[in-house]
Amino acid sequence: MMSSKQRQHEMGESGLQTIEFLIDRTLENPQLRGKSFVSHAFALSRLTKPEVEKIAERLAHAGVGIVSSVPFGDIIMPIPTLRKHGVEVLVGNDNIQDHWNTFGSGNMLQKANLIAELYGYATEWQLSRTLAFATRYKLPLDDKGNQQWPKIGDEASMVFVDASCSAEAVSRISPVTSLTHNGKIVF
Repeated sequence: MMSSKQRQHEMGESGLQTIEFLIDRTLENPQLRGKSFVSHAFALSRLTKPEVEKIAERLAHAGVGIVSSVPFGDIIMPIPTLRKHGVEVLVGNDNIQDHWNTFGSGNMLQKANLIAELYGYATEWQLSRTLAFATRYKLPLDDKGNQQWPKIGDEASMVFVDASCSAEAVSRISPVTSLTHNGKIVF
C-alpha cells in the first residue's frame, strides 16, 4: 500500500504552497486518495475563514487528510472546519518524548480531550463523537445510536478503558486497563 505523508511546520505562504503541492500530486495520482496526509499543517492555523473553507474543500476533494498534534496557544488548527468539509483529521504525537512540545503523554484520549476543550465539545453527544479523532472514526455507536463496532469479523485489536461510555473516556481521559492485538492480550 502506497501512502504519502508530509510533515509541515512551515507557516505562511510556503507552508500553504506545500499543502497545495500535495493536494495536486494526489489529484494526479488517484491511488493516493485516502492514503495521503499532511502532518501538523500549521500553515492552516494562519488562514482567514474563507481561505480555510477553500483549502478544506480541496483537501476533501483530493482525499488528503491532516494528522494533528492538536497544538494550542498561538497555533489553533481549524479542525471543526476541516471536519465540516469531510477532511479526515487524525491525532498523533511525533513520539512519546516530543521535543517540540513538553505537554502530553502519548495517549490519544488526551488528544481527543484537548480537542473537546479547545473547540467547546462539552455535551455527552459531542464528547462521544470526539473519540473518533483517536480511533480513526471507529466508534461503538453510529450517529443514530446503533452499535457499529465491534462486529463479528472485525479485527480483534482494541484498547479497554475504565469508563462507562465514550464520552466519559474522552472527558476523564480514562485509564487503560487492557490492550488486545489481533486477539491476543498484550497488556
